[in-house]
Formats: sequence, structure tokens, C-alpha cells
Amino acid sequence: MKYLLFSIKVFFLINLWSQDTWTIADSINGAPRTVASTFVLEGEGYTIAGLDQTGFRRKMYSYSFFQNDWDDETSLGGENGGGLNRGSASSFSINNRGYICLGQGQTNPFFQDLWEYNPNTKTWSQKADFIGSARRQAVSFVIESIAYVGTGYDISGYTKDMYKYNPTTNSWTQINDFGGTARKEAVGFSIGGQGYIGTGDDGVLKNDFWQYEPLTDSWTEKASFPGSKRKGATAWGIFPQGFICMGEDINSNFKKDLWEYNYFSNTWVQRSDYAGEGRSGSTNFILNGIAFVGSGYNGLFKDDMYSYQKTASLDDHFSADKINPYPNPSKNSFKININSKDLELEIYSSDGNKMTDNFAIKKTNDGFQVLKLKSLSGNYFIAYKHNSLGTIYTSKITIL
Repeated sequence: MKYLLFSIKVFFLINLWSQDTWTIADSINGAPRTVASTFVLEGEGYTIAGLDQTGFRRKMYSYSFFQNDWDDETSLGGENGGGLNRGSASSFSINNRGYICLGQGQTNPFFQDLWEYNPNTKTWSQKADFIGSARRQAVSFVIESIAYVGTGYDISGYTKDMYKYNPTTNSWTQINDFGGTARKEAVGFSIGGQGYIGTGDDGVLKNDFWQYEPLTDSWTEKASFPGSKRKGATAWGIFPQGFICMGEDINSNFKKDLWEYNYFSNTWVQRSDYAGEGRSGSTNFILNGIAFVGSGYNGLFKDDMYSYQKTASLDDHFSADKINPYPNPSKNSFKININSKDLELEIYSSDGNKMTDNFAIKKTNDGFQVLKLKSLSGNYFIAYKHNSLGTIYTSKITIL
């Protein structure tokens, strides 16, 4: 899969321009709500549970990208799911299964359970309980079919412990604690084989931002989130960028700003504000490289949803359908047909390590020819770097 990248600066020298667009989508079914959970299965976005004006819910709905419409789905726990109503839960999807865990219910302030949804049978099954303390307002992200869940608020207060869940073995394992302070209402996402956690509330609102490396089970502090310190934001990752949007600041203002983080440069840039009203407790899911963001609370419960997409116009030399490496997958070498003037290539592993020195890259009349120098295999990202603009594009190659 490939994604467009854009420089912070706009240069018209090559007729490249970028803009970001918010477009209204169909409102979420059911009563307006906040602190719901989401995941993606079979190309559809699911929203589940949350808090509305009458209390915590367990109802689930699915959104069709092509129909721009919502359908009713099986509530959490199915027919026997009474008592599983909740909000402020954590959710994720792996191998075409949806998962929801933790959270807060009407009479239960802290859940510890984990549930799996099968879209083929439209049924729920309970899985192994979270092995940390029961809690709410935690974060989650997924790396290489493993879910990572942690931070949040439990009976003793703020937490920073982290755990990973393997759905194949249905087992939890504790990993190293989050690198920042214990907190609730932070955000988390993954890009480039690494996880990220930032913002939140540890008694005061935060704007720090941390990267998790699963290969070394270690945390590294990255460039701080440049927006106002906040809690209850929503975040998502579309490699090589991550986004943090909305939330509530120290003055109880409901924000609507959107910020983009660049994986390669460790920098932030502000993008167009959310098209709806500012809020906290919103949710999102990604379909076809487009973020769908909605629900939340700003004094009123919300059910509106907007899609966010960065669009670009490229001249013929940078037409997206001409920048695919081939053959793909490749055994020893591959080619890229592109006007290579003013361009250089850099190659990264799926976990974000620079691997350019492991390849011989030659400019040709048609573009680039790339030869593998060492015994390597796996998925790699190719960054196309312009002499003036920096990284303007990435594509993916599988090495056999």
C-alpha cells in the first residue's frame, strides 16, 4: 500500500500542491454519544458502546465506505450481554476480528474483560481477561498483529503499566511501562512498526509524545505535541504520518485543531481544523486511507461524522500510478519508472530502520534500478526525496 507525503513548505517549481479536506459523512446511528470505541473489519468501520444522555451503551453499528450509511450490528456480548454496557474502553482489530476491553460501566467503574467479535458469524466471545488492573481511559495500538494496551485510570489512580495481547495464543504479557508519567485520556496509534502515546491527564494536562519500539521493548521521547496541552483527544496513524485532533484543554475549551506528525522528520505541522464543533471523547477509524472522525461531547453529545483526506495534484513526472516498484514482490532487484531528476531514494524497514546501504541504487533513463546487496526479506518502504522539497512520496516493496 502506498501513501502520499508532503513537505511543510509549498514549492510551485514542480506544480505540486497539497490540501487537506474535511467532508461531512452520514451521522452515526443511535443516540449521540461520547467515549465510544471503534475498529475496522472487512473494509467497514465499526463503532460500539459509549455514553449517551441516558447512560452507558453496548450497541454496535457498522459504516459502509461505499454506501456512506450505517447498519445495526450485534451488541457487545450478544443476547446475553446485559451488564456489558460501557464507555472509555479500548479497542482494536487483528486478523479480521474486532476487540474491545476495559472501560467504565453504569455500576462497574472499572472493567477488566476482553471480548472478540467475529464478523462472519456476527457473534461475540469472551477472551482472556486483561492481566493488569481493571481500568478505564487506557490507550491501545497494534503492531504486527499484536495489540498493546496500557495507561489509564484504576481504583488506585493513574497508571502507566503496559501489556501486549497475542490473539493467536489468547494471552497477555506485561511489557515495560510507558516512558512518560502515569495518566488517563491519552491517545495512541502506530506507524512504521512502532507505537506512539501522547497528551493526556496525570493530574495536569500533558503534551509530551513517546515512541515505543517493540524489538527492544523500549520507549523514546519524541518531539512534543505543539498544540495546547489536552486530554480526551482522538488520534490515528496513516504511515508515514500520525494525527492528533480535538480534545479538552486546561481552560475546559473543546478544541477542534488537527496536528500531523511526520515519522521520518520527527516534526509536527498544523492542518485544517475539524469541520464540526470542537469536542472531546471523539472516535475515529480508517477506511481506504481516509480517516472518519465523529461523536464526542462538548456540553452536548454528538453524532456527526466527517472524513479527512489529504489530496494532491502532481504533474506527470510524479503521477502516483507511475511510481510503483516492479516486480513486487521482488527477489533480488526491482525498477521504478519515474523522472529521477532531483530525486533520491531512501529505503526503510517496516520497523522504521534506515536500510538504504543494503541496496545498490542506480539512476537510469527510465528512473531507478535497485539491487539487493544482502540477504534480506520482508516489507520495506521507499521514500522519494526531492532536493528541495524533502520526502514527497512513499511506496512499499516486498523482498522475498
